[in-house]
Amino acid sequence: MRARYRGGMILPRPTRTLAATAAVALAALICGCGSPAPAPAPTPTGFASEAEAFAAAEETYRAYVDALNRVDLSDPATFEDVYQWTTGDLNASDREGLSRYHAEGFTVSGESVITTIEGNVWSPSSGEVSLAVCLDVSSIALVNASGDSQVQPDRTSVQSLTVALKPTQSGELAIRDIVGREGAPECDL
Repeated sequence: MRARYRGGMILPRPTRTLAATAAVALAALICGCGSPAPAPAPTPTGFASEAEAFAAAEETYRAYVDALNRVDLSDPATFEDVYQWTTGDLNASDREGLSRYHAEGFTVSGESVITTIEGNVWSPSSGEVSLAVCLDVSSIALVNASGDSQVQPDRTSVQSLTVALKPTQSGELAIRDIVGREGAPECDL
């Protein structure tokens, strides 16, 4: 290899060095020996992508509906599973409602079934997520101690809902609000 002298240092010829460097880089690219592409950086709330945030929100909401479906109004211990999935005013409302139903001797039967669930909005900065949900409540019956139905006669069989979730201090999502919604996706009624 020919070298050249410059300011007291012997340097390799630039053309050969450049060619050798290019050949090594090209070989690394061809054989896949380069570094793997970096994974997306998680947001401050822990989600690397919108899809990840929506998946976590869906998992949380499904767990909440499953917990509600297991509630036995005669056994307050079954309420605890419901409470772990909610926060704020929704948690307070669930606690008040389930406690009142228990105290007044109500019974519930049937199951809610999620027929549609789609990601709606994700805020990477706050970590808040909302879902558009269609929830079939047609088989749910609620009766008081006298055996009278407490279900409104004009109840819609499939509820069109927006479910809002927010991150907790532990980084998990909790449901903060569930409200009626209009628009897509349409729920089959």
